[in-house]
Amino acid sequence: MTGRQPLRIPRILPGLTPRNAARETLAGVTLLAIAVPLNIGYAQIAGLPPTAGLYALIVPAIVYALIVSSRQLVASPDAAAAALVASSLGGLAVAGSQDYLVLAFAQAIIAGVIFVLCAVFKLGFLASFLSKPILVGFVGGLALDILVSQIAKMLGVKIDSGGEFVDKVAGVVTGIPTANLWSIVIAAGSVVVLVVGRRIARVVPWALVVLIVSTVVVVATGLEAFGVSVLGTVEAGPPTLTWPVIDWVTWLQLVPSAIALALVTMAEGLLVARSYGEKRGYPTSPNRDLLAFGAGNIAAGATGGFTVGSSTSRTAAMDQAGSRTQLPSLVAAVGTLALVLFGTALLEHIPSPAIGAIVAIAILPLLGVRDFIALWRQDRFEFAVGAVCFLGALLLGPIAGIVLAFVLALINLAKRAANPAVDILSDDDTPGDSVLPDAGRAPTSASGVVVVRFAAPLFFANATVFEEAIRKAAGSRPPASEPEVGPPATPADAPAPAPVRDLVLDLEAVTDIDVTGAESFHSTRDWLTTHGVALHYSRLRPDLRAKLAHYDLLDGVDVYATNRDAVAALTSR
Repeated sequence: MTGRQPLRIPRILPGLTPRNAARETLAGVTLLAIAVPLNIGYAQIAGLPPTAGLYALIVPAIVYALIVSSRQLVASPDAAAAALVASSLGGLAVAGSQDYLVLAFAQAIIAGVIFVLCAVFKLGFLASFLSKPILVGFVGGLALDILVSQIAKMLGVKIDSGGEFVDKVAGVVTGIPTANLWSIVIAAGSVVVLVVGRRIARVVPWALVVLIVSTVVVVATGLEAFGVSVLGTVEAGPPTLTWPVIDWVTWLQLVPSAIALALVTMAEGLLVARSYGEKRGYPTSPNRDLLAFGAGNIAAGATGGFTVGSSTSRTAAMDQAGSRTQLPSLVAAVGTLALVLFGTALLEHIPSPAIGAIVAIAILPLLGVRDFIALWRQDRFEFAVGAVCFLGALLLGPIAGIVLAFVLALINLAKRAANPAVDILSDDDTPGDSVLPDAGRAPTSASGVVVVRFAAPLFFANATVFEEAIRKAAGSRPPASEPEVGPPATPADAPAPAPVRDLVLDLEAVTDIDVTGAESFHSTRDWLTTHGVALHYSRLRPDLRAKLAHYDLLDGVDVYATNRDAVAALTSR
């Protein structure tokens, strides 16, 4: 006789159980309250109608939630994506026009295809090129650009939101005399509610509170007649399947910006997904997450939305609300669908200054002030990298900024790889005891054997360093016929250092070698032979052994399992 089986929820949403279903549903209501005002604001930043931001919360969110491996990462248009869309499409069509809207759809589809290709070919590692300083600087530059536009909206000043940063700042400054007093009052009140309210009760959706209260005030007092700008008519109706019809040249023009969108989302989204997975104890799959982003963006472009990225702030809000599944995204999608079907009339009188205040407060953390302070204290070079990316994204534009970010990433990588650690080892392989205090000094025994460890793959960027390090190590002891000049380097009773006759190259940390490195290796071996120094290898990896054989670097060279074995064999001869 079998007992009663417990109720099981299908594993469509990992982590969802009957016990936490109510909590996850409530978190979904909170997400809806947070996402609706933000997505309306981000759509405006991108130069798109409010429905583009709302539609991105419906089908794309559902598709993403059902595919992604992360149980918590929230996918939605964000500030960086909105800024990239505005800057990249501004030169191709007039913001707000039908052509502009079609280009935004096509851009989302291209970004989705890029995500899918990255998932199929397992290219998620490309996001690693955007290090934290680069990401902080790039996103911070975009955030400041957006902030200026929102300040103009809060002041009631008209500026070209698609213009250059300097022009926007000039527009705000010169427009201050024309600022609308009531817009300033609404914006100031909204900021106070958002900031103070968050300190009092973080679980309350203060952005929604601000929208409701400010809308009621505007409608009740007729402030539109006094120059307060409002959202305006929002088209009602569900998202419908569509496909952008543009010529192939325009498709190609959208590829660079779509790549930039994909890279920024990859770098931030995969990092956040992994960190929450580790924090909450569930596995994540980067390539599956990329596939989810791809499917979500294709769905966005095909249903009237725009590019979907990862929302760090909303993910953090859901984590604080106790959510550990993707159910909140599904609840928010259903709620948004109900809103576009039956409640768009409620959105028409939302004051623009309130939307500007909500977006401004939301993107303030993206400026990365604390991160820049930490970088300044920890590593001035990394700080400089972040600062250059910040200025590049701000002054050159997001597309040029992302190219600059990759160039800086490659420079940073080459800088570090070109100066690897080169250790002169003792006879002991024990970590922590094997490296001598002075890496440029050979062991003090009189054996004539020196062990050198090159701690990096050998390739074009560090081949010269390798060659110089080996020659220095081999010549670090004076020949026996030449007396040392100056005070003795060792105590009087210590054995006199012998000329180097055997050099053991510890290859444990050398994981690869390229053609330039092989040529440098040949040159170094010839130099050692000319100077009467025999070359030997220790701790050679099987994969590197094959490469050394391919480059004819194994012939006539003894290979030892450990440094201790090498020194013992060579000193006993």
